[in-house]
Amino acid sequence: MATFLYRLGRGAFRRRRWVTLVWVAVLAVVGLGALNASEASDDSSGMPGIESQKAFDLINERFPGAEADGASARIVFVAPDGQRITAAPNRAAVDALVTSVSDGPQVADVVSPFDAGAVSKDGSTAYATVTYKVKDDDVSRASKDDLLDAVGEARRTGLTVEAGGGAVASEPSSGVGEILGLVVAAVVLLLTFGSLAAAGLPLITAVVGVGVSIASIMALGSALGLSSNNVELAMMIGIAIGIDYALFVVSRYREERAHGHSPEEATGRAVGTAGSAVVFAGLTVFIALAGLSVVGVPELTKMGLTAAGTVVVGVLVALTLVPSLLGFWPNAVLSRRGAKGAEGARRAGRIRGLVRRSRGSEAHAGSTSGVTVVGGATAVAHAHGAHEGGRTGAWSARWGRFVVRRPVLVLVASVAFLGALAVPAMDLRLGMPGDEAKPTTTTERRAYDALAEGFGPGFNGPLTIVVDARHADDAEGAVAAVGKRIAGTDGVVSVTPPRFNEAKDTAVLRATPATAPTSERTKDLVETIRHQRPATESATGATFEVTGTTALNIDVADKMMSALIPYLVIVVGLAFLLLMLVFRSVLVPLKAALGFLLSVLASFGALVTVFQNGHGASLLGVEQTGPIMSTMPIFLVGIVFGLAMDYQVFLVSRMREAYLHGERPAQAVVSGFRHSGRVVVAAGIIMMAVFAGFMTGGETLVKMVGFGLAIAVLFDAFVVRMAFVPAVLALLGKAAWWLPRPLARLLPRVDVEGEALARRPAAPPTAEDGARDTVRV
Repeated sequence: MATFLYRLGRGAFRRRRWVTLVWVAVLAVVGLGALNASEASDDSSGMPGIESQKAFDLINERFPGAEADGASARIVFVAPDGQRITAAPNRAAVDALVTSVSDGPQVADVVSPFDAGAVSKDGSTAYATVTYKVKDDDVSRASKDDLLDAVGEARRTGLTVEAGGGAVASEPSSGVGEILGLVVAAVVLLLTFGSLAAAGLPLITAVVGVGVSIASIMALGSALGLSSNNVELAMMIGIAIGIDYALFVVSRYREERAHGHSPEEATGRAVGTAGSAVVFAGLTVFIALAGLSVVGVPELTKMGLTAAGTVVVGVLVALTLVPSLLGFWPNAVLSRRGAKGAEGARRAGRIRGLVRRSRGSEAHAGSTSGVTVVGGATAVAHAHGAHEGGRTGAWSARWGRFVVRRPVLVLVASVAFLGALAVPAMDLRLGMPGDEAKPTTTTERRAYDALAEGFGPGFNGPLTIVVDARHADDAEGAVAAVGKRIAGTDGVVSVTPPRFNEAKDTAVLRATPATAPTSERTKDLVETIRHQRPATESATGATFEVTGTTALNIDVADKMMSALIPYLVIVVGLAFLLLMLVFRSVLVPLKAALGFLLSVLASFGALVTVFQNGHGASLLGVEQTGPIMSTMPIFLVGIVFGLAMDYQVFLVSRMREAYLHGERPAQAVVSGFRHSGRVVVAAGIIMMAVFAGFMTGGETLVKMVGFGLAIAVLFDAFVVRMAFVPAVLALLGKAAWWLPRPLARLLPRVDVEGEALARRPAAPPTAEDGARDTVRV
C-alpha cells in the first residue's frame, strides 16, 4: 500500500499540470450537469415497515385524489381580551380572510371555522383549515405569500391571527455556518503551519472536493430522487474530511522536507505514509455512512450513500490533487524554519555531487571525505528535522510523557468524565419536534400555542384512525363501533364523525388526545389503542390502523431505536476487522471501539442535558425543549464513528510506526504525539468548527445536529484519542500489538506505516528539484 501510494504521489507531483487539469475538467463537467439538471425534490420516500406508513398508503389507495400527506394550513384567530370570535365585527374579519385565501391558485378548499364548528368552548379562539392541491414541498412561494398577506390584513382589524401547518412552514433562517467553519479552519491552519500557502492549500482542495461532490449530487438528484438534505450533509462532511485529509498530507510533507528530502521525494513519502492513513480512515468513514442503508429508511440510505461518495472524492483529492499542488508550491507551504531546512538539504545535495566528482581523482581521500561530509550533511538535515519536529510538537510530546508516566490516573479520569456525562442518556426520549420547538418569533409557533391554549394540548397532534370495513357485514355500523370504542379510551378527548370514501367501505376518524404530541402519555395512548385492536376487530369485523403525524413520529422513533443495535454491530464489526488489518493487533481495534462508545454515550448525555432537559439551552437560543430528534442517535453514531476512526488511524499509526522502527512501547506513544498530536488537535478543532457553525441557524433541529456532532468530536478527539487511547496503550505495553499467529499468517500486510519506505533509499533529486528547491530568504 505505502509503496503504491508513494509512486502515486511522485507521479502526481511530476505530472501536476495534467492532474490539476483533470480535476478542473471533472469539476466543470459535473458543474455543467448540475446547472442543466432539474431541481431535486425535498420529498422523502416514506418510512416502510411501520403501521403509520401503511395507514397513509391505505388512505391514498381508498381515497384517490386526496393524498394523506397533502399540503394543509391552519389559520388561527384569537379575539381581543373580553371579546368572542363570533361577535359580528370579528366574524366579518374571519369571513373576509377565508374568501381572500380561497382565491389562491393552488388552494383546493378553505373551511370556515363557523361552518366546521372549529370554535373553542369559551368562544375566544377559532381556526380555518386550508387544503392545497399539491404537497407541502410543492406549495409555491407565491401561494405562501398570498396566505401570509391575507393574515396580515386580518390583523389590522384587531384580531390576533397566526398561520401554521406544513404548507406555510418558514424556511430555516440561515446562519453563517459554512462561512464560520471555513474562517475558523483557515485561522487554525495558519496557526498550525505558520504559512499562508500551507493554510490555503487544504482549503482549496476541500472546496474542489466539495464542489465535485455537490455538483454530482445535484446533477443526479432528479434521476435518483435525492433531496436537499443530501446536499447539506455532503457539504458538511466534505468540508470537514477534505480539510483534515489534506492537512495530514501537507503536515507529513513538511516533516519529510525537514528531514532533508527533495520536494518530489518528500511528496511521495508523504502520500505513501499519511496517504495510507487517509485511505483507511476514509474506508472507516465510508463503512459507517454506507452502513446507514441497513436501517431500512430510504431517505437515510440516500443520505448515507451520497455522503460516503463525498468521502471517496475527498480521499482521491488528498492522494492526487494535494501532491500536484505541492508540486506548484514546494517551498511556499514550508514555514520559515522549514524553508531554511530545505535550503540546507539543497546545499547537502550539492556537497554530495562534489564528493562524487572528486572520487575519480582522489579515490581514498574522496571516499573518506565523502563519508564524513555526506554523513555530516545528512546529520545536519536530520538534526534540523528533529529540531523542527521537537519545536512544533513540544507540548504534545510533553502531554504524551505525562500520560505515559500516569496512565492509570489519566484512564480513570477520562472514563469517569465521559461516564458522568453519559448518565443523562438513560432518560433519552426520541420524537420529532414540530412547531412547538420553533422560536416564538415564527407565526407557526404562535399558532401552535394559541391552538393549545384554546383547544387543549392534544389538539395539535390528533390521531388519524383509518378503518377498513371492507369485510364487515355492516360497514357503517362497524365504523361507528370502532369510533365509540376509541372515544371511550382514557386519554382521548374527542373523536370526529367518520369520513367515508366513495365505496363506503373505508372511513377516516380523528381522535384528539388529552396530552401534547411529544408527551410520553400520548405515546402510551397510541399503544393502548393498538393493543385494543384485536378485541375491537373481533367485535366489529372491521380492522383499523392508527396514523397521523403524532403516531408517525412515535413509530419512527421506535424503528430508529430498534435499528440502532444491529447498525452498531455491523458497522463496528466491519471497522474492527479493518483496523485489525491496519494495525495487525486485536487489542488496538477493541480499545478504539470502546473509546468510541464512551464518546458517543457522553454525546447522547449532553444532547439530553441541553435539548431535552433544558440546561444551558438558552445559551444556544433554544426556547422550547423536548424529545431528541428520532434519527439523531443513529445519524450521530454513523457520522461520528467514521470521523472518530480518522483520529484513531492518524494518531495510532504514528505510534505503531515508531514501535516498528525499534522504539519501546511507551516511547512510541510519545513519538506518536510528537509527530501527530498537534495535527490531530488542529483537525479536531476544524471539524468542531464546521459542525458548530450549523448551530448558528434558527431551527432547533439544525442546532441539535450541529451541537451533537461538535460535542461528539470534542469528546472523541480530545478526551478519547488524546487521553483514553494513549493511557490504555501505555498500560498494555507490547501486548497492545499482539496478534495471534494464525491471524498473523491470514491477514495481508498493508504497510500503512510506510515500513517499506523506511528501508527504501531516497530517490536522487532531479534537475527540476534542484531548481525548485532554491529558497529565497
